[in-house]
Amino acid sequence: MRRESFIVLVVGGLLLSACSPIKAAETPQPVETPQPAVLRVMTHDSFAISAELVAQFETEHNAKVEFIKAGDAGAALNKALFTAKNPLADVFFGVDNTFLSRALQNQLFERYDAPALAHIPTEFQLDGGNTALPVDYGDVCINYDKAYFQQAGLPLPASLVDLTKPEYKGLLVVENPATSSPGMAFLLATIAAYGPEDYLGYWKDLRVNDVQVVNDWETAYYTNFSASSGRGPQPMVVSYGTSPAAEVVYAAQPLTESPTASLVGDNMCFRQVEFVGILKGTTQRVLAEQFVDFMLSQPVQEDIPLQMFMFPVLSTASIPEVFTQNVQVPEHPAVVDPAQVELHREQWLQDWAQAMFE
Repeated sequence: MRRESFIVLVVGGLLLSACSPIKAAETPQPVETPQPAVLRVMTHDSFAISAELVAQFETEHNAKVEFIKAGDAGAALNKALFTAKNPLADVFFGVDNTFLSRALQNQLFERYDAPALAHIPTEFQLDGGNTALPVDYGDVCINYDKAYFQQAGLPLPASLVDLTKPEYKGLLVVENPATSSPGMAFLLATIAAYGPEDYLGYWKDLRVNDVQVVNDWETAYYTNFSASSGRGPQPMVVSYGTSPAAEVVYAAQPLTESPTASLVGDNMCFRQVEFVGILKGTTQRVLAEQFVDFMLSQPVQEDIPLQMFMFPVLSTASIPEVFTQNVQVPEHPAVVDPAQVELHREQWLQDWAQAMFE
């Protein structure tokens, strides 16, 4: 081929290319993000968790968590049982060991063998079927006003029987167990100590020693108890073992130590354990499992003490310093078989009321 012919071919090709239409750049199509799945969690009214932890869970799992607060632990459980055939939630938190048997007998929850159970002491795993998984625990004890006993030069009661002695006459306020969770816990402590046959005799001795009975914890702690109000007549109150830490955390002026402490002799405290379970009939089984794992995760377990003033069950979770410095933990808390509580609760309450008010 002659050189001139080659040049003509090349120039012609260039001209054709220049005259060809230019293909427009394709506009990238937006990627649609799936709508968050909604997880409904029914709890008792005292449930609390840091908002940033919930937000993190929602982001990680593309979820929206709706918390349904349904009253105290007993009322919330009754609501879950009443709606079991058409559940209002996917997960339930807050049933404790005083109501556990009721939930298990009604087969309220689905089994879930959460990996975190390997790091939770067996003493808290009260459901061998792993349908109700332990989350936190705490003790109901008698709290006392440190200043009162120091100023009065009165030794601290070392046992339940000491509370019936004349020197402590009129110094104790308790809650009605029929209307108060800590009141019920203290009743169970006396049943553990004296047995179902003899606990009423103990309560009659308390009655003779002028024990004060009120309907709820708020009245007992903020009206009757001398340490919290400064005006109440009773320097001892049935409250929570973590209440001394709460006194420091919520003090109007910074405190170096709590003005209260707990009596933790054998059987003087009743240990409550709270559980979480996946409700039967959930349509969000995978997300429900992820939420249970979240509740048993290190960040949430370490969040629990200063949110709900309970101890975490996870053995690797750290405890805040305000707890280690101000909370007394009983070596031998009272224990009552949850099945026996469920079987005899109403009769025990009726007998108690008759012994105390008739």
